[in-house]
Amino acid sequence: MTDKNKTISHILTEERRHPRHLVDILQDIQAGEGYLSKDEMLKVAEFLGLPASAVWGVATFYNQFRFAPLGRHPARVCMGTACHLAGGQLVLEAMARELEIDIGSTSEDQEFSLERVACIGCCALAPVFTIGADVFPRMTPPKVEEVLVAIKPAGARKNKANRK
Repeated sequence: MTDKNKTISHILTEERRHPRHLVDILQDIQAGEGYLSKDEMLKVAEFLGLPASAVWGVATFYNQFRFAPLGRHPARVCMGTACHLAGGQLVLEAMARELEIDIGSTSEDQEFSLERVACIGCCALAPVFTIGADVFPRMTPPKVEEVLVAIKPAGARKNKANRK
């Protein structure tokens, strides 16, 4: 039995075999795996006797759930009121451009993932983004590249330079 199957079987216990446990089950799977895969959601649907569309509908309703693994460097751009008014959207677009990934996705090399979040709680430092536990305040699109140069693997920087 794989580690993933052990995790799922540990979560899908008989006392949880009721649809009222759906959100708790999904949260536990994501806590163990880092995201919800299609296969895991299908197993949950079968276990609870629900259509797969019902599980998908609940999972996509709540923005706490992810459907792809996070990168080694998860980037979160704040789009709370203060950050939005201070240019957060431009920072978010610069991040997507520099990382060459869509918002809500992970880079092919699994180094970075990019999410927009409602609030990071650093309103006086707006606009703000985080990479892992590090907070980057008063960001601008040009500063995004400066921050990422220090974090991106050397090979990724060379590949980008060659494409220009």
